[in-house]
Amino acid sequence: MTIQEFQEAVFRTGQEAGFDAMELYVSNSRSFNVKIFQKEVDNYSLSNVLGVGFRGEFAGKMGYAYTEILDNESVSLLVHQAKGNAQLIDSDDEVTIFAGSSEYPEVQAFNDSLAVIPVEEKIAAARRLEETAFAADARVVSVNYALFSDGEEEVHMANTKGLQRSFRRNSGACFVMVVVKEGDRVKTGSSYAIGNRWDLFEPEALAEEAVEEAVSMLEAETVTSKSYPIILRNDAAGDMLKTFAGVFSAENVQKGLSRLAGQLGHAVAAPIVTLLDDPLLQDGAASAPFDGEGVAAFTKSVIEEGVLKTFLHNRKTAAKDGIPSTGNAYRSSFKAPIAIAPTNFFVQPGSDSFDALMAQMGEGIIITDLQGLHSGANGVSGDFSLAASGYLVEGGKISGAVDQITVAGNFFDVLRDVQAVGSDLKFGMGGHGGNVGCPSLLIKSLSVAGK
Repeated sequence: MTIQEFQEAVFRTGQEAGFDAMELYVSNSRSFNVKIFQKEVDNYSLSNVLGVGFRGEFAGKMGYAYTEILDNESVSLLVHQAKGNAQLIDSDDEVTIFAGSSEYPEVQAFNDSLAVIPVEEKIAAARRLEETAFAADARVVSVNYALFSDGEEEVHMANTKGLQRSFRRNSGACFVMVVVKEGDRVKTGSSYAIGNRWDLFEPEALAEEAVEEAVSMLEAETVTSKSYPIILRNDAAGDMLKTFAGVFSAENVQKGLSRLAGQLGHAVAAPIVTLLDDPLLQDGAASAPFDGEGVAAFTKSVIEEGVLKTFLHNRKTAAKDGIPSTGNAYRSSFKAPIAIAPTNFFVQPGSDSFDALMAQMGEGIIITDLQGLHSGANGVSGDFSLAASGYLVEGGKISGAVDQITVAGNFFDVLRDVQAVGSDLKFGMGGHGGNVGCPSLLIKSLSVAGK
């Protein structure tokens, strides 16, 4: 049964069952992953998943169901499971099927240069990560991760109110983590690249970068406990932003789970901070012309020059606030109900190079790694206390490596205390909940516990 035939059968059966409106969300995805360990393929997977999520309005409630099989039996199961689900819902929130936006943007999210690469070439790239890492320095004792993964997805949405849209996107990731040892000191270093252009993946450069960072940490020492000016390097800054991204969700605001409630139109960050949610970003890992409810995507400033301009909404939260949706309805898969998440979510880069940030700071600490973000950060209050490592800066130059420190502060204070924004925007490794990135940030000060 084709997708179109399945769609027609579901809508026909749903109408007979008493649904007032119905929607199908079809996801056809492919993923590839290879990991090399000690010159051998340690893990290899290639999967293709076709799944259909069904939503339907029945007696004023929204029912959900899903299937991975497109046949007549699944048609009946989808409709009756969704009907039963709707009858069990107690919430009074009004949730409806969306008829569609008046127009939709063109989005470039699928790149053939990645899609056409043979599997053998991807495996070879992962092998070069390990080979280069071992060759880079005799102190490399292990390469814990040398992997390449990529995936692509085609999404199709249709409903009984006339919406019928689709898009494709793809993305890949190359990641390496090394272990170095000198005497009784053992340190790790890692590096990665993400994107949907094959020329972005340079295994040799990534491996050398990971080794260089690991070796640089072999002589790391702790520092005296006090407050220091801080540079959050782009990867560490991005990790922090992703950890606290939920404070910008309208659902969390409405539930009293965000300190930003009541702050729209107010300054919540330094004037040099602009935070964007851009689903139209060319080749962005989360780029799409519409969201999980079919609302047309558009670029928005969540924070503009320090001022909070909007929260991230789906149609349910937008209706509660009496405003249009921001197009941030999110489905983690065809199996999942509608949630809220950012798309390509990032602090707008500035003009300062990393060296310029160090020169401006003069004396302080660069934080390159934050550990314990899931347990040491409170997503509601913004408070954090995290193990960290990085580099000591003296006279505007790196003077040595730093570890065995704890960095403590508050995310909302960090936003206000940004003194300079770097030009080195970098996105993280991805995963559910948006494609989050950040340039390096110079922060006025954070409390550092060392010796």
